[in-house]
Amino acid sequence: MGMSSLKLLKYVLFFFNLLFWFCGCCILGFGIYFLVHNNLGVLFHNLPALTLGNVLVIVGSIIMVVAFLGCMGSIKENKCLLMSLRKSVADGLTDSIQRYHSDNSTRAAWDSIQRFLQCCGINGTRDWTTVVPASCPSDAQVKGCYEKATVWFESNFLYIGIITICVCVIQVLGMSFALTLNCQIDKTSQSLGL
Repeated sequence: MGMSSLKLLKYVLFFFNLLFWFCGCCILGFGIYFLVHNNLGVLFHNLPALTLGNVLVIVGSIIMVVAFLGCMGSIKENKCLLMSLRKSVADGLTDSIQRYHSDNSTRAAWDSIQRFLQCCGINGTRDWTTVVPASCPSDAQVKGCYEKATVWFESNFLYIGIITICVCVIQVLGMSFALTLNCQIDKTSQSLGL
């Protein structure tokens, strides 16, 4: 492999990592936004730290760090940097239904979900032991949010799958470029006697 193709590979790898770094920044930004404007609330009280904001902050931070190391490893040609759930969900949702009237963040979360999915409770209006919330549709045959969420994910599965496959392909290309660059660094080091 010639020196010009090695330089091209180095900059392509840098560009891919820079793109992932920007994506990580966006995910981190959304996570911070959701932490500040906590309008979704907490659905799983047995895991109170597992909020959308916290998950996005963690994922965004990890993506940013890995992409930054990839950028630095490719530009500096540093080899070290280049290599460097159903029953539990139902239990958590049942617990959050019991906290609906006593916790404002839980109420906000359930109201948002029920309005968005046009559903009521986990399995229907019978999940609400006292008063059915105003966010539930007035239809007597309304379906539960668990079933509606499952249908929503199944109906959007193709789009979710396409996005996932595209990200995986880009990641595999990035790893291939990193390994190729790593091999070229080894060859160059051996030819220079380092």
